[in-house]
Amino acid sequence: MAVKAPTTTLLAHDLRETLGRLVRRLRAEPGPPIPQLAVLGRLEREGPASVSELAAAHHMRPQSMAQTVKELEVSGLVTRRPDPQDGRRAIVELTPAGRESILASRAAREDWLSQTLDRELDAAQRDEIRRVLALLDRIASA
Repeated sequence: MAVKAPTTTLLAHDLRETLGRLVRRLRAEPGPPIPQLAVLGRLEREGPASVSELAAAHHMRPQSMAQTVKELEVSGLVTRRPDPQDGRRAIVELTPAGRESILASRAAREDWLSQTLDRELDAAQRDEIRRVLALLDRIASA
């Protein structure tokens, strides 16, 4: 009996499940809570932003984002300053401690992943992952 090729729907399910497990494992590494980590990462990559811009980027209510920003501010990881174009808004930006925190957290996650790739996969399998990354990048960009 011939083995039936998996459907695209099953492939999509398996891909979502596997990537979800990988993301959850990476998130288990020490560091700020995930909502805070996401905000720190965006500020580090894209620069200062208003609370409403951060909320929109993370698909959150502005009130929820304001709470996350307040927690980051209390921790000394971000500061707020008045928006020069609109005094009613505040601009949120990383502090040096915030930049250090996101870089350290990112390094810890990449270190775990690097060690795991070396331990669990041989050179040919790591090369296969490199090839698959290009395809995943194409899917992510669609």
